[in-house]
Amino acid sequence: MNGKEGKFIFVTGGVTSSLGKGITASSIGRILKSRQLKITMQKFDPYINVDAGTMNPYQHGEVFVTQDGGETDLDLGHYERFIDEELSKSSNVTTGKIYSSVIARERHGDYLGATVQVIPHITNQIKEEIFRLREESQADVSIVEIGGTVGDIESLPFLEAIRQIKNDIGKSNCLYIHVTLVPFLDAAGELKSKPTQHSVKELRSIGIQPDMIVCRSAHAMTREVISKIALFCDIEKEAIIPVLDAESIYDVPITLEEKGVGNLIINKLQLNAAEVDLREWSEIISRMKNPNQKINIGLIGKYVESKDAYLSINESLKHGGGALGVKVCIKPIEAEKIQEHNVEEYLGKLDGVLIPGGFGKRGIEGKIITARYARENNVPFFGICLGMHTAVIEFARNAAGMIGAHSTEINPETPFPIIHLLPDQRTKKDLGGTMRLGNYRCQLKTNTKSYLLYQQEEIMERHRHRYELNSEYIGQLEKSGMVMAGFNPEFQVVEMIELTNHPWFVGVQFHPEFKSRPNRPHPLFYGFVQAAQKYHQNQRIGEKTFG
Repeated sequence: MNGKEGKFIFVTGGVTSSLGKGITASSIGRILKSRQLKITMQKFDPYINVDAGTMNPYQHGEVFVTQDGGETDLDLGHYERFIDEELSKSSNVTTGKIYSSVIARERHGDYLGATVQVIPHITNQIKEEIFRLREESQADVSIVEIGGTVGDIESLPFLEAIRQIKNDIGKSNCLYIHVTLVPFLDAAGELKSKPTQHSVKELRSIGIQPDMIVCRSAHAMTREVISKIALFCDIEKEAIIPVLDAESIYDVPITLEEKGVGNLIINKLQLNAAEVDLREWSEIISRMKNPNQKINIGLIGKYVESKDAYLSINESLKHGGGALGVKVCIKPIEAEKIQEHNVEEYLGKLDGVLIPGGFGKRGIEGKIITARYARENNVPFFGICLGMHTAVIEFARNAAGMIGAHSTEINPETPFPIIHLLPDQRTKKDLGGTMRLGNYRCQLKTNTKSYLLYQQEEIMERHRHRYELNSEYIGQLEKSGMVMAGFNPEFQVVEMIELTNHPWFVGVQFHPEFKSRPNRPHPLFYGFVQAAQKYHQNQRIGEKTFG
């Protein structure tokens, strides 16, 4: 099959941002995969950044990393978790990437002296990205989400491109799904469909007639409201899909399937598909919603005010908890607030602590104090990337006698540069796309907690970092009780650390949260939650101390 063969579903949004287009698209992917169709997914973001790598987590949430090293929008994490497929950097395309490609072609002379314009050159490049991914993946169905909101000037080239695709491949091969908000006005005491009508009118004005409208609402939609939307938007009532706010994002595929979305798509796209089978998905949700126990995990970071900055970590903890029948209550704690005199106040009632990845010096001492508290009080500890670095710094200072040990990122003059810049990073000046990114091998030492969890000697994990554990200090750390549990064979650098005299103290250079799935929790998150569960059961035994 070439890129234009197969079927395409385009998901757009209206009225307001943050409606859940990504979850809707992901849920549709899950529904179709449950019918044994091969699915791929793609997100087009209208911002001019080439990728999400340099964007502030407060503004845009976490940076999700694909197996081939793409720094992408967080929705790709939802895509991978819902359809259980590894996507590539081709699955996230920005305005910056499109324009960079077109300008490079123009400089190369590919347009033979033509005046380069938004139409057809930019729109053709957008279509080329869509068709290329489908050809690479050989998917039965490509689900393409257009970021932003209909009416945004930045989104217009993308909307024009997907409008053209209908003419390129035929209406029976593409489906347009529009996600809107149906607000409830307290003063009027009713739901209002007018914002949805105007959003669809805007979409139709550029030549796109939606085949289905997913209506988000905090109140149940009446038949009258559904009929009004169907009438004014020129769409059958069965294709108006009301979706109330869900208790869990993992409920959405079940909700959409119950409302007939799967059959609507199958019929409109004339797909040959098996009967739907969401039993495994339903079992996952049931385990998550019916826990036998609750535990408290502290997430110690500097972006904890943002609900999306550590999204994949939060979801991975839920995956581990669901598999164990445990509800993981995540307690976000601002690292800057933790000091030696108040550490017990912040951490004393937790069953485990996790320090995620990050950059910069803000909150670094609070994270080091956290690592020490967890180490000395046998609290389950999980350090990811910078979290591993802080654990190694703390151990070097307080257990291995290296007073003043630090990372050269924070203190270039430290007497013990226990964490230092990767050799291949020392001459790089740009920030975007220059880190060690994507999948790298890691060889595990047998007889370690990590090996017992993975049950294999070599693993592949995704990275996003510039700094690493300085190999010159491995001997001193090992003499004091730190185990180098995993090595990268290509660069001969430490990938994982553990402590010998601790129930569960693990640090990793990579980002395991990017590979966790609801149906397949990542081994390390499973092990961490399991250790926290055991700690919770025994935490009244003995007294914790710090000092």
